[in-house]
Amino acid sequence: MRAMVFEAVGQPLRLLERPVPRAGPGQLLLKVRACGVCRTDLHLLDGEVSIEHPPRILGHQIVGIAEPEGRRVGVPWLGWTCGECEYCRSERENLCPRARFTGRDIDGGMAQYTVADERYCFAIPDDYPDAQAAPLLCAGLIGYRALRMCGTARRLGLYGFGAAAHILTQVAQAQDREVYAFTREGDSAAQAFARELGAAWAGHSGQAPPHELDAAIVFAPDGSLVVQALQAVAPGGTVVCGGIHMSDIPTFPYSSLWGERVVRSVANLTRRDAEEFLALAPRVPVRTHMSSYPLEAAGQALEDLRAGRFTGAAVIVP
Repeated sequence: MRAMVFEAVGQPLRLLERPVPRAGPGQLLLKVRACGVCRTDLHLLDGEVSIEHPPRILGHQIVGIAEPEGRRVGVPWLGWTCGECEYCRSERENLCPRARFTGRDIDGGMAQYTVADERYCFAIPDDYPDAQAAPLLCAGLIGYRALRMCGTARRLGLYGFGAAAHILTQVAQAQDREVYAFTREGDSAAQAFARELGAAWAGHSGQAPPHELDAAIVFAPDGSLVVQALQAVAPGGTVVCGGIHMSDIPTFPYSSLWGERVVRSVANLTRRDAEEFLALAPRVPVRTHMSSYPLEAAGQALEDLRAGRFTGAAVIVP
């Protein structure tokens, strides 16, 4: 099979011929139909999130067909857990200390075939084409988990308007929430995209929104945005950090936290998150906006993501 392979930090992905993997006990062999591109892939490529045993095939928003039975499933970032630790036994498997992650510890979906733990393979709603479904498996799932951490917040700020935020805006609209979108300064395309999806307001991250926010989710990996979000939320508000990696959060005055404001992170996902969100998405209905790339252009897709050259999500179609 053909695969785009990560070999070392600072080196581009290489298109290589690799043996088709074999499924072991409890695994499925999947013919990959689509694989979403995520900012975590950039963190892996740049060494901000480490890959302990390269070479590795990246990609953790996989839609594939299980062979030989023909069942279509999706595979997310969380790819294996021990099932034995206190976290796994208390429905907090996302915190399992022995967890393995798709595209980091386990070969991912930037290839023609992959194998996945059947426990972490989820049925894809029938009305989603493969490439449209792929972004639901990380951008959608992490966004949904982050939204749950916001409780009943009505005015919701989203810092970084990419794949996750464009999905979450649609969910928030269906729940009668107001979305306030924050982008890079000068990114008029992303701001217009946010308004097109129903955002009540869109501006750059250095601007104050027209109303105090009840909660904010920071998707962009910039720690300074946490401070800005704290200053934008009302007393009692929550700021959720939705990324796996972020630059350091600068010091800030206690007055920015005072008033029972809360800062918290979201880590990975649980199977319950996947089951709930994949049932919810077609009811909204969530429609993903994506740019597709052939397998050999996976490196270009990552650089386009880094530079903000598209709105919505990017998807690799082998």
